Amino acid sequence: MTNSLKQHSDQDLVQSFRLGDEAAITELVHRYQSNVYTSIYIMVKDKYVAEDLFQDTFLKIVNNIRNDKYSEQGKFLPWALRIAHNLCIDHFRRIKQQVRITLSDGTDFFSLLPMKEENVEERIMRQQTEFSVQQIIDHLPEEQREVVVMRIYGEMSYKQIAEITGVSINTALGRMRYALINLQKMINEYKLVLR
Repeated sequence: MTNSLKQHSDQDLVQSFRLGDEAAITELVHRYQSNVYTSIYIMVKDKYVAEDLFQDTFLKIVNNIRNDKYSEQGKFLPWALRIAHNLCIDHFRRIKQQVRITLSDGTDFFSLLPMKEENVEERIMRQQTEFSVQQIIDHLPEEQREVVVMRIYGEMSYKQIAEITGVSINTALGRMRYALINLQKMINEYKLVLR
């Protein structure tokens, strides 16, 4: 991969790929693989499923570009994330499974996040808090849970969430607002103390 490709815009790379430059699509995949894979993994919570869906996403991207179905001038990443999101939704429809915070192997999603050094007492308190938060997030309606996961764990902007889920920014904000209201109600109802 040459340095010259790294300095091209997404649109230039798409155009180069359309003209037969395979290295251009390789640069796009390299440029956004972390964003796309992370957004998929956050939704499916399974490394192997995420890898499969990641490959399916870029195959679909390649096919769509080759078939002139890409016209999102300068918005390659939101377009790619929307394709990934739709493939995740299709996956869940196929297996009729709801998105959960717990990974499929039972691993706590929170344990994968980088944490500061902590003593045993701090770790136990954090794990109890994270388990409590995980439990209440799991009880949110699917649309609200999806926004919470993307915003907090995926660190996505409301604009990105809106583009990925195919709703307006106001709808994404509204879903987050209702999610926070519902989370507060559940925290109060179960008398949870979050440290």
